[in-house]
Amino acid sequence: MDHSSPLVYVSNVIVTLRPSFILLRQVYRRVHLLPVFIFILTLCLLGVSDPRFTCQVSEEPVPNFNAERAFFYLQQQCDFGPRYPGSDAHKKTRDYLTVELRNLADEVKLQAFTTKGIEMTNILARFRGGKGASMLLCAHWDTRPFADQDPNPKNRGTPILGANDGGSGVAVLLELAHHLNRYPPPNEVIIALFDGEDYGREVDNMFLGSTYFARHREGWEADFGILLDMVGDKDLRIPKERYSWQTSPDLMQTLWDRAADLGLAEFFPIELGRAIMDDHVPLIRAGLPTIDLIDFDYPYWHTVEDTIDKCSPKSLEIVGRLMLDYIYR
Repeated sequence: MDHSSPLVYVSNVIVTLRPSFILLRQVYRRVHLLPVFIFILTLCLLGVSDPRFTCQVSEEPVPNFNAERAFFYLQQQCDFGPRYPGSDAHKKTRDYLTVELRNLADEVKLQAFTTKGIEMTNILARFRGGKGASMLLCAHWDTRPFADQDPNPKNRGTPILGANDGGSGVAVLLELAHHLNRYPPPNEVIIALFDGEDYGREVDNMFLGSTYFARHREGWEADFGILLDMVGDKDLRIPKERYSWQTSPDLMQTLWDRAADLGLAEFFPIELGRAIMDDHVPLIRAGLPTIDLIDFDYPYWHTVEDTIDKCSPKSLEIVGRLMLDYIYR
């Protein structure tokens, strides 16, 4: 993800994703039926929720998130070393994640693509469920090839380990996969592990996997998505990412309400955070509403110090509990 990018990067996205009010203008201009206009406006003001974000309710108890197993998944990734595209560690990690998901999911697809002569792979896993809204849960599994934000200039060409930036989101999703395997979800869930998120120095060379998926998601369509990125920080605090709030306020508010119900409000403050360029932006641009759960106030971002000792099982559990509650309750 890239926080250095100003709002202008997705300003064109924001203005295209206000369907309710675009519809209102079209109704008023084309039909000229003031009562119809007032009726629709009333529905909007009363907070009628987008049905795409409404999941079927399960009567089964919500499973318990296994924080230690999630942290084990994080350790396994880090044991491969920096996992940047083109490296041996990258290939070994791809194979490892593929085997894990094939043991758990109903269907797995390797979505291979080539960028600038480098082979990359999105790993997609389907967990079949009920007939409600299909949900995409995603994270990126690659790591940055250079520590360009390191305070020591000598380290800025060194690949990062990416424990939090990449590894943490994947660890949570792998643990969720265990529960999705054991307890079929009320709605279909697709897990997508994106490659090439952190590949380039410029924004045009980042978010490569999510961009490819957004353009080639035939057979893997979802109604909405939730992105997990940098969710393992010991000092976890996830405000409302600004693009997410501007484009999918209903979904984001639902999750924050669930967090409060679970006693997790201190980790999900109601304040509006910064606008972050991340894997959710290509999905939003392609018409797939997606929010980003990200703790960007992480002092080791894109440095050689993004190591596993900066992460904690508790933080993974906090995010994992919220995801399980949203999926099953």
